[in-house]
Amino acid sequence: MKTKNLIVAASIALPAAAFSAGLYGDIPDANHAWAVHDENRPKPSRVTVGENGVPSDAIVLFDGTKESFERNWCDGSEGPSKWIVEDGAFSCGEGFKFGECRTREEFGDCQLHIEYRHPADTKSIGGNAQMRGNSGVFLMGPKYGYEVQVLESYFTCRELEGRPEFVQNYADGQAGSIYAENPPLVNPQRRPGEWQVYDIVFHQPVWKGDQLTHPGSITVFFNGVLVQDHWEMEGQTTHCRRRPLAPHPAKGPLSLQDHGCSVSFRNVWIRPIASRWDNLTHSNMSADPEKVMAERRATAAKLYAKIADPKSATAETVKALGEVVSYADEGVYAADFRNALEAYRAKPGDANEVKSVNRALDVLVRGKVIPESAKIAEGAK
Repeated sequence: MKTKNLIVAASIALPAAAFSAGLYGDIPDANHAWAVHDENRPKPSRVTVGENGVPSDAIVLFDGTKESFERNWCDGSEGPSKWIVEDGAFSCGEGFKFGECRTREEFGDCQLHIEYRHPADTKSIGGNAQMRGNSGVFLMGPKYGYEVQVLESYFTCRELEGRPEFVQNYADGQAGSIYAENPPLVNPQRRPGEWQVYDIVFHQPVWKGDQLTHPGSITVFFNGVLVQDHWEMEGQTTHCRRRPLAPHPAKGPLSLQDHGCSVSFRNVWIRPIASRWDNLTHSNMSADPEKVMAERRATAAKLYAKIADPKSATAETVKALGEVVSYADEGVYAADFRNALEAYRAKPGDANEVKSVNRALDVLVRGKVIPESAKIAEGAK
């Protein structure tokens, strides 16, 4: 504990100047267009969250009104859906007569919020556990997609609960499972009649031609509890037999299944999100070195243009040019930096100023832009 406190104290004691703009963290490299703690790196856009919990950049797919349902949802043939809108929810009933309910718009990687409810008196139709409030949330649609199972699973697993009213069911088919693939980590389902909440983060598989480069993943919070922890898909949704992953379109509808059971849905919104694998300029896993270098050169050009006189031999010019060459140590940038450094070395400032310059040069030494010997001897003015 004493060592930890010393580390914390040391970090707090760093001078404020260390956190100002300029050379500070490890510099850009072949996979990273930005330095560590880089103030030139683009900042995230602002998103606000309303009192209803919906982010300002979300697409609201159902807000409780018939208008939003008809605008955003259709049947499997893109005609009007047969599902019923009532009391702020849309529902299908028993008998396999409502059909698929899917979004008109198609999505790829996304964050999805959706709530569902089974009737309080839900029964197993025909005594079948899979006919007890069955539906499903299909990301990318049923043809190519990936299903998060919807089922009444509060009354499940007789062997654990030891009560006869509990319905025995297979684990990879209960609520919160990636259907036919991975059971939920735990079962946080509320009693039938209560609203259940799924918050899902989905990343589709990534292909280069016929070569799978990443299987994609699904993360699911079920009533606020993590039940799928970045599960990497092994196949597309299936029944009984495994269906391997295969290339498919980059976008598909969000689809809700009619499995012949009564289920209601409400408060549906979605946020399209970028794929982890779309990051081509700052990633050890997916960066394209050519695109990284193009971004680095663009930043170097912007920084160079801000220097009033790149030929001057002041401490501020040396540090500013040092930041430029941390992005692109080439051409006029490299020449001006080394000329300014040599001129400043011949006529350095006071001790504090030299320390300031050397702090910046230390970053370039770590990044192998210059050797240790390029630093200025302190106290030898």
